[in-house]
Amino acid sequence: MTTFGDRAFLEWSRGYGVIQHTPDTCERIQALVNRLAETGAQSEGQCYAILSATDRLASAAMWVVAHMTYANRVDLSGAALSAASFKATPEGHTGGALNVAPAYMGYLAANILTSKTRAWILGQGHCVAAIEAANALVDNLSPTQLSRYSADEAGLSRLCADFYNYEIDSAGRPGAPLGSHVNAHTAGGLSEGGYLGFAEVQYVHMPLPGESLVAILSDGAFEEQRGGDWAERWWRAEDCGLVAPIMILNGRRIEQRTEIVQDGGAAWLSRYLDVNGFDPIAIDGRDPAAFVWAILEAERRLDEAAAAIRDGRAAYPVKLPYAIAQTEKGFGFPGAGTNRAHNLPLDGSPRDNEAARTSFNEAAQRLFVSESDLAVARAMFTVHDAQGRVKERDNVLATRRPHAPVLPPPPSIAVGGVYSSMAAMDAWVVAFAQANPKLRFRVGNPDELKSNQMGGVLDALKHRVNRPEPRGSESIHGSVITALNEEAVIGAALGNKGGLNLAVTYEAFAVKMLGALRQDIIFARQQIEAGRPPQWIGMPLVATSHTWENGKNQQSHQDPTIGEALMGEMSDVSRVMFPVDAATAVECLRRVYSDRGVIGCLIAAKRPVPTIFDGASASMALDQGAAHVELTSGPELQLVAVGAYQLMQAQRAAARLRERGLRVLTTCILEPGRLRTPRDEFEARVTVSDENIQTMFPAGVPRVLVSHTRPEVMTGVLRRIDEGPDKLRAHGYLSRGGTLDAMGMLFANRSTWAHLIVSAAGLVGVSASDWLTPKEEAAVLGRGDPTALW
Repeated sequence: MTTFGDRAFLEWSRGYGVIQHTPDTCERIQALVNRLAETGAQSEGQCYAILSATDRLASAAMWVVAHMTYANRVDLSGAALSAASFKATPEGHTGGALNVAPAYMGYLAANILTSKTRAWILGQGHCVAAIEAANALVDNLSPTQLSRYSADEAGLSRLCADFYNYEIDSAGRPGAPLGSHVNAHTAGGLSEGGYLGFAEVQYVHMPLPGESLVAILSDGAFEEQRGGDWAERWWRAEDCGLVAPIMILNGRRIEQRTEIVQDGGAAWLSRYLDVNGFDPIAIDGRDPAAFVWAILEAERRLDEAAAAIRDGRAAYPVKLPYAIAQTEKGFGFPGAGTNRAHNLPLDGSPRDNEAARTSFNEAAQRLFVSESDLAVARAMFTVHDAQGRVKERDNVLATRRPHAPVLPPPPSIAVGGVYSSMAAMDAWVVAFAQANPKLRFRVGNPDELKSNQMGGVLDALKHRVNRPEPRGSESIHGSVITALNEEAVIGAALGNKGGLNLAVTYEAFAVKMLGALRQDIIFARQQIEAGRPPQWIGMPLVATSHTWENGKNQQSHQDPTIGEALMGEMSDVSRVMFPVDAATAVECLRRVYSDRGVIGCLIAAKRPVPTIFDGASASMALDQGAAHVELTSGPELQLVAVGAYQLMQAQRAAARLRERGLRVLTTCILEPGRLRTPRDEFEARVTVSDENIQTMFPAGVPRVLVSHTRPEVMTGVLRRIDEGPDKLRAHGYLSRGGTLDAMGMLFANRSTWAHLIVSAAGLVGVSASDWLTPKEEAAVLGRGDPTALW
């Protein structure tokens, strides 16, 4: 006898349009539906009704995606579009977006079937059209989008017209709440996904226990960035939420097949994943139901693995489930499986090419869903209130707001002594972690914590490993994510937005982290501009073993680029700090951790340097971004230092000049971005006033600036204190180096105290020989023994 559940299954199993269900998927779905019915989560009939609605909405989303690329409008009657309805210049990453539509719709359906709102991240952010199309269809829009888009003909037409319309407002910002990638207006978005490969190294660190994340990843990104291979090393049920990574295996990059496909496709990838500790699950990437099953199956397997570990039947690592969604790029539309599918799959523009127009209309008809069918399907997907859960736009990862951390007081360090800034930060971070046990800690470490004077952090928080070495600083549940891969370890810190984070690296190698950092910085800034400033706790990146103290290595280890690059970003979200001693280093940490939605880059010396500030004066200095170190009334010259080694040279130069009777004011700048000319109203909130600038940098006083960075970069940031070449001379890194000691580095880059004196002499209008001995002058002019300046 045929039951209602059997009839519902048969009706769903027929598929809809281009979406068909393979025997394997049907068998898996039947088992899933039986399990859901047994638990009382849903009845069998309701499950299949939801899945049938999913088919229709997935097809409709693909239909909208195609229109977003090519058309200015949609016609919900299904009529063919005329030439005038098409864009003069079509644009879009169409093939990938067509592939993502079934995946994202499967994610939404999984949430409905289990009455649970999961988070999502899209590694291939250029495929955002699928997300925006689906969100418009199911009323999951961000506040700004709500007034502009909807599921009716007018709202969907506006969505299509806005896509790549390049509209700009009077302030110079995009005029539409829609972009080529995931942005701050994309409902539920966590990351732009513009830098391929970074979602792969972040997703496992993102959800906290009790939370769930679906990571939609790409085969192209798999080849872009290594480190995602190690995700299984880091997952622990005790401090990680559920993750369901799903790779869209469409087999093509922009211009050719992926290496995965060239090497053997899904079978090769499955073997690779298995060897690397994953549990590969092959699914049909053309079918949204397959994604539903994969998400819930991945979570079931992780739950079972966690239970086995709790019961003592198994040990870490778990085999992390990883779905491989096999499809062809641009499935469901002409050009699928070809290189054309990446961008514009049609052979010509429908606006002026009749054959392309016919091809578009015929393909659109195969994806079309009638208004009546769409209304029924939409009703199945707008049940959040009835299920007592938030919409996907408000998922817990997208609305992070951890409790404010407890900030231990600054350490008592005697002024006038010599102490390592890194050692001081080490002691403070240990106390910080102990004061905040309920906030999950992640330390991104490319293998040098102890040599970088942070051995206390390592001993307290420990390397996370699967098999700890006896008597080593290792633990199965360690918080230090260590790998010889800067991109992978910064992913741990950036992914953990529900907790506390720290990254420590050589300054030169921090450049490898730049893309990941910048992606978070610009996304945070977009959220601020959208009126929804991010609320995750600020994250410090400590760049040490830096340019001026790493002379023992070759010039590859002598690179101030990270600070220079991050100063180019907006200073309200990208804070670049140059502590000059232990007290200012700890205060920099305290400032970053007390802030929200910011990345703070601290360029800190690991070798002991003179202690200039105590806790109170360091706090006052950070309030202004700068501080006077040596005062004088009526100064005839101001020496301005950015960086610890630079301040030591400035003080040495000042001492010589004072001996010769010159009144010298010595000042250090701790956070140059606070002193810059603000570039918009948001940056103006963190920059100091003109009155404060005038107080710190008196007008008319000639200045010699010596910077940790290249001088051109720093003078650009500090234009407010630059009164022209007759009043300012600048020193810094000149891209010279080699196997040298600290003084050798300073000499090679014309940044010793004596070089500062030569510049001061030029500004004041005297001969340098008045202030230097003959041997010193010969050395500084490149005609004598450099060690005369040591």
